[in-house]
Amino acid sequence: MDVTDEPSEDVQAVLAAIDAMNAPELHELEPQAVRELMGSAFADAPPVEAVGAVRDRTIPGPDDPIPVRVYEPDGAGPHPVVVFFHGGGFVFGDLDGHDAPCRILTNAADVVVVSVDYRLAPEHPFPEPVEDAYAATEWVAEHGDGLDADVDVDRLAVAGDSAGGTLAAVVALAARDRDGPALAHQALVYPTVDFRDDADYPSRTENAEGYFLTADDMAYFEGHYVPSWVHVPNPYLAPIEADSHADLPPATVVTCGFDPLRDEGRAYADALDADGTPVVHRHYPELIHGVVNMVQDPMDVDGGHRVLDDLATDLRDALHDAAPASEPDGSERDPNEVEDEP
Repeated sequence: MDVTDEPSEDVQAVLAAIDAMNAPELHELEPQAVRELMGSAFADAPPVEAVGAVRDRTIPGPDDPIPVRVYEPDGAGPHPVVVFFHGGGFVFGDLDGHDAPCRILTNAADVVVVSVDYRLAPEHPFPEPVEDAYAATEWVAEHGDGLDADVDVDRLAVAGDSAGGTLAAVVALAARDRDGPALAHQALVYPTVDFRDDADYPSRTENAEGYFLTADDMAYFEGHYVPSWVHVPNPYLAPIEADSHADLPPATVVTCGFDPLRDEGRAYADALDADGTPVVHRHYPELIHGVVNMVQDPMDVDGGHRVLDDLATDLRDALHDAAPASEPDGSERDPNEVEDEP
């Protein structure tokens, strides 16, 4: 795996700006205060780019209706569909907070993106967010015509970042186990896949503090999301615990060098590969956790755009008949920037 001594210059600038704010640490706040603090970062942000159409609606959930936001690209359909789950440690995050990456993926991958506002912990701990994520995916697969968009539900993928990447991985497992929706791809951006406190991942120590997501934050999120230690071996909590990772949809797994979750993401890519599931592991040595949300002012990181562009390439390859042979800007993939591990 490529190693670098320090994050990219624009990531360092973001970290310095966050440090200068002298804001309280997330793990020091009550969940509602975390939501208000993180939500304020996007409150006045204009759309990062235009898409063909955006619609807010609700779809049926296990208990209450689930809010979703549907992004449709310009151009004639039918378009493939990507069901997207936002990050936020299962404690915060919403449709507005992930508006930018959803817009970018809609255009770059030429897909309809359905962003899912699943229930959050601690009010709704495991397994309720999982139940929402699976229900939303199942509903889209069965009732795509209800999205008021020209979609082809036979070309369906799941995607997410951080906690949302975990949910995407779990939905893929559950769909296999329950004979559920046929998924063409799973795009997992720095997911949490292992909730064992004693798991031996060096990145949890190496990147425990100073790089946006800290070890204390991870413990805080886990404490709110996981109601009891008895759930830890459950693969629908921790997908690396599955008895088999065979017969799953092809995957993209994204890891970042300065992320506490780096090594478990790599371990999940290895587990998929070992059981015969096609996987592309995209590793970005100079980036940090959360970078796909750092794609607009005041935090605009080139690496965040590159991750989303690469992810869009993989989604296009999986969901469109004619897969592009190059990056969206026409350039070939640079193996010195992105490590692809089949």
